[in-house]
Amino acid sequence: MSEKNYMTPDGFQKLKDEFAHLMHVDRPKVVETVAWAASNGDRSENADYQYGKRRLREIDNRIHVLTKKLENAEVVDPKIITGKKIVFGATVTILDEDDNSFTYQIVGEDELDPKNGKISWKSPIAKALLGKVEGDEVLVLKPNKTENYIIEKVRYI
Repeated sequence: MSEKNYMTPDGFQKLKDEFAHLMHVDRPKVVETVAWAASNGDRSENADYQYGKRRLREIDNRIHVLTKKLENAEVVDPKIITGKKIVFGATVTILDEDDNSFTYQIVGEDELDPKNGKISWKSPIAKALLGKVEGDEVLVLKPNKTENYIIEKVRYI
């Protein structure tokens, strides 16, 4: 039994779009190139053929991975979540000990984008936040230190 792949509707759509693009655009182009290159004769020294076959394997491997991720997807829409506890999909603003503010949205592993404040639900910060409410203090265990934060705001957008 595979582990559920939690994701937001946006993350699910991005994976579906990537899958569709690989299946209907990239793969057919590469198949056409490989067929053309194969028709040129000696395949052992045919760079177009060799590269095309390698690229086709890469595309097929990615399609296989995406298929599994989409099959195991558990889509959670933050817009319909109610309650005060922090759960998957929450957008949380926290304050550190120096009153610096950080805002993160807790998303799936395939959606993480730390530069834009999207962190995986499996990250140390998200693990510390899950189940907490506004006003709670959280202790985040990082590889080389421990940090304290206060939860300032929780939203589901």
